[in-house]
Amino acid sequence: MKLTQMLTRKLTSFWLLSLVAVACIFLLTASLSFVQLTYKFQQQKVDEIQSLLGQHSAQQLSQPHELSQWLPQILQAFQTQNFVLYEGEQRVYHYQAEVQHLSSVSYQRNLLTPANYSMELTLPKPFLLHDISMYEVILLLVGLIATALLVMWGYRWLALELEGVEDLAKRSHLILSGDYDKALAETGHGRPRMINRALTKMLLELDDAEKQRARFDQFIRSNTFLDPETGIGNQLFLKNRLDALSNDAGMLAPGVLYLLEMEDLDLLQQDLGEEPVNEMLGQVIAAIGQVLDGQANSIFSRRSQNQFALVVPQISLQDTEKLANKLLKVCQAQLSDELLKQQDFFHIGVAYFKVGDNKTQLVEEAEMALRAAQFQGSSNWFMYDKGAVDEGFAKGSVRWRSFLEYALVNKRVVAFSQPVVDSDMQTHHLEVSSRLRDNQGTLVRATLFLPMAIKCGLTPQIERQVIETVLFDLLNASKDGMSYSINLSLDTLTSRAFVRWLRTTLLEYRHLTSRLIFEINEDIIVNHTESLKGTLDMINKMGARLCVDRVGLQVVSTQYIKTCQIDLIKLHRSIVSQIHLRQENQLFVRSLIGGLYRTEVQVFAEGVDVFEEWQTLKILGVSAAQGSLFSDPVEEI
Repeated sequence: MKLTQMLTRKLTSFWLLSLVAVACIFLLTASLSFVQLTYKFQQQKVDEIQSLLGQHSAQQLSQPHELSQWLPQILQAFQTQNFVLYEGEQRVYHYQAEVQHLSSVSYQRNLLTPANYSMELTLPKPFLLHDISMYEVILLLVGLIATALLVMWGYRWLALELEGVEDLAKRSHLILSGDYDKALAETGHGRPRMINRALTKMLLELDDAEKQRARFDQFIRSNTFLDPETGIGNQLFLKNRLDALSNDAGMLAPGVLYLLEMEDLDLLQQDLGEEPVNEMLGQVIAAIGQVLDGQANSIFSRRSQNQFALVVPQISLQDTEKLANKLLKVCQAQLSDELLKQQDFFHIGVAYFKVGDNKTQLVEEAEMALRAAQFQGSSNWFMYDKGAVDEGFAKGSVRWRSFLEYALVNKRVVAFSQPVVDSDMQTHHLEVSSRLRDNQGTLVRATLFLPMAIKCGLTPQIERQVIETVLFDLLNASKDGMSYSINLSLDTLTSRAFVRWLRTTLLEYRHLTSRLIFEINEDIIVNHTESLKGTLDMINKMGARLCVDRVGLQVVSTQYIKTCQIDLIKLHRSIVSQIHLRQENQLFVRSLIGGLYRTEVQVFAEGVDVFEEWQTLKILGVSAAQGSLFSDPVEEI
């Protein structure tokens, strides 16, 4: 601000000095012109006297009495002080005025006659002859006052303009210091006004954006540890509680981890409707909560859409089995008549832990036990306990590996496609998923076999067969230029053998790569950006597109979109579900799309089941969507 004030003073002083200099030059020029003009007028008088005398002959000029008859009147009219007429060196005629002026000018001229006549004429200084009248004084004062008023108006105008610059500087200083509220309140009279209005508009938009961000952050904070649908803990809640029950040396006390999964819960919602399924879900959660009321320090949380986790510390192995039976019994008791037909619905994986057991390994063991329970068929539970059930579970693991290897060798990987529809109801691309066909011809869903495939290290081979199916069969058979998207897992992307094969294959089918879209989980991208950067750059350079799915499950920075040159992102079904009724989800989508402003990244949605969801998504700016509203996955023949 001090610098701006100094600049204001300097500009004002320079402006005033410039005006004074112009006025002085103008007055000096006028004065010189006035003096020069009066002298010129006086010289014209001398020339007139010279001309009058020159018109007389020498004889007439030599007779002073003749000159005295007419010449004194003329000299007096010209206010002559002294006049002398010479013939050679001899003075012929002399005239002297009665009143003499102190300042005078003398002129000597030769007469234009044949004789040698000359004259000497003394006149008062010309600018002394003019007497200033009152009228002229008034005119002079009016001019001076007008000039002064003009100068004052110019000074005030310049000061006002520079004061506007100071207002802009003050607002800019407040903005740079981060005090946006004061900067917005300090509207002032900044000039140029366009800049001032632009600052005001930007501050208003920033204030609105901060309010939206504050509402979103408040929602995130208030729902950090709670699942919004059920009101129980979420996955982060489970992680934090497990951290509290363990340290670097392992678990601090014995206990048990239960993983309860409801098979095909999303399909059941589509068949029976959301209302009865949600009612059953609430009853199951309430019943489980009552069972856990008798267990001190127990933990109940939701890991995913259809999977729940229960941790009960300080419990014996015998009580663990009793509690597992009780949980399965109370869950089945909540099934309605419509749901009783679902014989293969509840599965519980149990992992008993002792003091010093690794927390991460504990979760893996519970997941393996859950897959073993699912593989057995009807609703049941299976326990993984070191030294007690390792042998039994090992048989289950061998069965899974045998089944997966058999499916790969015999090309039992079946491709399913689901259309992604844009706002004009045109298919943007088809997302390809996979299922495995067993000996009885039954299709095994990816949600069931993929965890065991990851455990057995067979995921790259499965996804390789899916890519071969798309390249060799679907793309070659499609004549309408349709694009296909394929999901890639972390094990696949980090497999050197798979990356080498993918590079060679894409080079060989370079004419088809522009129709390929590779989808990657957001969690994988965020946590393994550096290690995957080379592979993702290779895919981009080959001409294929990259898509990030399951966006919205966690609050992360979207910087990876620019770093990895992402072309598409897909919102997770948990964000899309009932979005027309959930303001917080709409705010999330609006914030996400706003952050992608001036980029070419398109935002799609997964799991659109009702028209209201799609209508709301279009209003928010989502470009395309997929889900049961448009079409279920269809087997590619």
